[in-house]
Amino acid sequence: MPHCTASPIVLEPEYIEGFRLIHEEKIVFNKTLGLKLVQVTPEGVEARIDMRPELVGHYAYNRIHGGVISAVLDAIGSAAVMAAMAAKHMDEAPEKRLARFAKLGTIDLRVDYLRPGIGEHFTITANALRVGSRVGSSRMEFYGPDGTLMSTGAAAYIVS
Repeated sequence: MPHCTASPIVLEPEYIEGFRLIHEEKIVFNKTLGLKLVQVTPEGVEARIDMRPELVGHYAYNRIHGGVISAVLDAIGSAAVMAAMAAKHMDEAPEKRLARFAKLGTIDLRVDYLRPGIGEHFTITANALRVGSRVGSSRMEFYGPDGTLMSTGAAAYIVS
């Protein structure tokens, strides 16, 4: 018996543009951090931040502040949940799916700092583990410029 596979869900360009506007501009703290989305799919989200003097947490080593790591992991974890939720509601118009951001809130966030955050830029990835009608969860990773895993995170978000 042949195995059937469903086509992957593709989020529309207008949804992605609205998503980017929310995450990079309207959430002013993300803008302050310099967070830039690289890729947004229902399977996961990837972002980048460039190191700047304003993000230094340890002056002697030019290390990124742990709070910056935590904040970007949280931001991208929530983005992964929202992208997965958008894929579940493709019957809705992009504007309606984007309006769901208003109800999103972090319930729980755990960060493990594995290595010092030293580098010129960092890549942050996340994927949603589960998105229910009220709560979504995600797993996140924070990488250095050479691809070294520096921190990981796990989070739960209220979505309704």
